[in-house]
Amino acid sequence: MARKAPTGVVFRRGPSKQVLAIHWDTEKHEFRMGQWFKGRIYEHRCDLSPSGEKLIYFAANYRAPHRTWTAISRPPFLTALAFWPKGDAWGGGGLFENERTIHLNHRPAEMQLAPDWKLPKSLQMGPLGNYSGRGEDDPIWSTRLLRDGWVLKQPGKTRENKFGSRLWIQFTDNVVWRKSHGDWAIEMRLQGLRERDGPWYVMEHQLADSDGNVVCSMGRSDWADWSRSGEVLFARQGRLYRISLDSKRVPGEPEELIDLRELKFEPIESPEDAKVWSGRGPRGRILKSSGN
Repeated sequence: MARKAPTGVVFRRGPSKQVLAIHWDTEKHEFRMGQWFKGRIYEHRCDLSPSGEKLIYFAANYRAPHRTWTAISRPPFLTALAFWPKGDAWGGGGLFENERTIHLNHRPAEMQLAPDWKLPKSLQMGPLGNYSGRGEDDPIWSTRLLRDGWVLKQPGKTRENKFGSRLWIQFTDNVVWRKSHGDWAIEMRLQGLRERDGPWYVMEHQLADSDGNVVCSMGRSDWADWSRSGEVLFARQGRLYRISLDSKRVPGEPEELIDLRELKFEPIESPEDAKVWSGRGPRGRILKSSGN
């Protein structure tokens, strides 16, 4: 989600080695198709610039010559404007401090752009804190959550289950993150890691009132956040939903915004405006807009 614009980027994954980037206007609920990628995009290590005009992402195809890399593009297209080879899955990705400053989640020896690539003079780059390039989804994911207004309410307690169990790591006490909007809060509850034939992150989301009472459960879900207008947005089983609050701030029933499950890979070329740093942002093909 962009911090200063009603814009999001959806990574629609499936099969496991194919992913599609989609532009989401979170006011009009218009969805536009960008590009497919044959490989893996690590969504917890990606970020949008505050305006939503630039995307930094960490990708992998695990093939020579680069195997993994971090790039900046103009969403919803993935054509790289800047490209940092990585080689492994430790670290990777980055965060935008603002429109002109990025923090690259690479180790010191991996901070160089690929040959023949350069950043515009207006864009500054530095490492992502003291632990740049360390870990996998963390610490970059938790750093992004904290920046965007989430608060860690409970760190959780873990138990590693025996080999062959349905769940590898179980949080006997859930990891709980909370993001407030007025008197309400979305809770993200991380319950475990690496479920057999299931997601890597096993989590659910809930809507709680000012007293901490759960008034609406989104159940097993992949993501949730507040829109700029105060709607609850969430993703579950390949579909995106919203929950509106009425004048008395009573949550309504979840409304499906779009079902992305039937989309299949197709080669899509980037338009010319996705290949330059400035100018009018690229627009993909409309998948769905309000009113149709």
